[in-house]
Amino acid sequence: MTGFRVLLIAMWIVLVGYTALVIAGHGMGLLPIFFGDMARLTWPGQFNLDFLCFLILSATWTAWRARFAAHGLLLAPVALLGGAGFLLPYLLFLTIAARGDMRRVLLGDRA
Repeated sequence: MTGFRVLLIAMWIVLVGYTALVIAGHGMGLLPIFFGDMARLTWPGQFNLDFLCFLILSATWTAWRARFAAHGLLLAPVALLGGAGFLLPYLLFLTIAARGDMRRVLLGDRA
C-alpha cells in the first residue's frame, strides 16, 4: 500500500507541475481545444473522447461509491472536471481512511 500511495502522490505532483506550466504558457482555454479536437475527428479528438469516457466513469463511480448520497453527488462533478487532479488525492484519502483495505476503498460501505 505504501508503494501505491507514493505513486499517487508522485503522479499528483507531476500533474500539478505540468498543469501549472501549461496554464502559464497557454492560459485556461482547455475546453474549446478539448472539444474542438473531437469535432475535427482527429487522433487528438479520439484521445479526448476516450479520456472523456474515463472522466464520466470516474464521476459515476464516485457518486455510486457514496450510494448517490449528497456528498457523492457533490464530488461527482469535481471528478468529472478535475480528472486525475481530483482522483489521485481522493484515492490517497480513501486508502488512508480505509486503512489500506482496497475492498473498502473501491466499494465504500458496500464492502
